Amino acid sequence: MALLNLRTLPDPVLRQKARRVSKIDDSLQKLIDDMIDTMRDASGVGLAANQVGVLQRIVVIEIPEEDEVRVLINPEIVRREGERVVEEGCLSIPGYRGELTRSLKVRARALDRDGKPVRIKAEGLLAQALEHETDHINGTLYIDHLESPDKLWKLEPEQAGAQSEES
Repeated sequence: MALLNLRTLPDPVLRQKARRVSKIDDSLQKLIDDMIDTMRDASGVGLAANQVGVLQRIVVIEIPEEDEVRVLINPEIVRREGERVVEEGCLSIPGYRGELTRSLKVRARALDRDGKPVRIKAEGLLAQALEHETDHINGTLYIDHLESPDKLWKLEPEQAGAQSEES
């Protein structure tokens, strides 16, 4: 298990668009494993490669109460339906939460860690995580979607240790 350093604002890597992955090799598999370990150690729901300083289009997502870690290489949201207001946090913006609008449902496509095409139909937390992580690899943060600054708040110290739905 190798834990990677999480990048936090104002680190400029978080605002850069990640490059498409063209080759899936052993070093990429190690990065994916390390990203999963780092996400779990930080109690996150998802993690994008640029959050650990790697500008490649890779995300990992693990929804609580599911036995599956989704590894998505070159993910794209291909369809969005509806809207809902959600509370969201981010491992790269520790100690804060925000209220923003996300889609009710999304459809995404990507490659899995073996390079096979996958399609995902998602709603709820998975749809939210897909949008959040896809934003990351495009250099966008959830705070960019806030309607106004008063939709962002600082958590009290006891709350900060118990953040959920973070990616």
